[in-house]
Amino acid sequence: MKQDRSSGETGGAAPIPLFYRVVMAAAGPVVRWWGRLEVVGLDLLPSHGATLVPANHDSAWDPFVIAFAARRRRQIQALAKSSLWKNPLLRWVMNGMGQIPIRRGEADMDALEAAQRCLSDGGCLGIFPEGTRSQGRQLRARSGAGRLAHAVPQARIICAAVSGTVDIARFPRRPRLKVTFFEPTPPPPAESAIELSTRLTAELRAIAPVPPSPSAGKSQAGHAGQQ
Repeated sequence: MKQDRSSGETGGAAPIPLFYRVVMAAAGPVVRWWGRLEVVGLDLLPSHGATLVPANHDSAWDPFVIAFAARRRRQIQALAKSSLWKNPLLRWVMNGMGQIPIRRGEADMDALEAAQRCLSDGGCLGIFPEGTRSQGRQLRARSGAGRLAHAVPQARIICAAVSGTVDIARFPRRPRLKVTFFEPTPPPPAESAIELSTRLTAELRAIAPVPPSPSAGKSQAGHAGQQ
């Protein structure tokens, strides 16, 4: 989808709040040093204007790694599961970063309306078309990403394929993180919301396939130890 510069866009780069920068700086040692982050295609991410960033989701670290990869260009506001707001510290962090809580497993219209406002105001919104972490499974796409793209047609779509995040907690094994920003293929005529979400998910997974779940790896290791 081509970006309409007459709507949802300012003349210069969108300002990034101080709190957001502080959180990104705190994540730096884990993401950049421990995770050896590699970023590809960052120049494709607009520095301003309505931008939708669909991404694959394999780890709770995904939003932070993608945000860190994009930090020199944009603040990415993301739809995140509402249960994170139950923790006072996490609630403070999530609110400070401008994240949007969404109730998983149901049609949360309030969250979708907030996400649509973010895009309509020229913001950059991250969303996981699969709706939840893969945990080693190939998941079906949900319609949310496609619905937002249709609701705000001036928004430019730049996908973020992230890999290596499931290995962050596997100490002493060091992860090798990678975020690839790319433009999806042009949409076919009359593509529905669910068809768009499905296509974006397939293109993301072509670059970042579903990794084995951490529990599967432990199970295999335990089985090998018993032999």
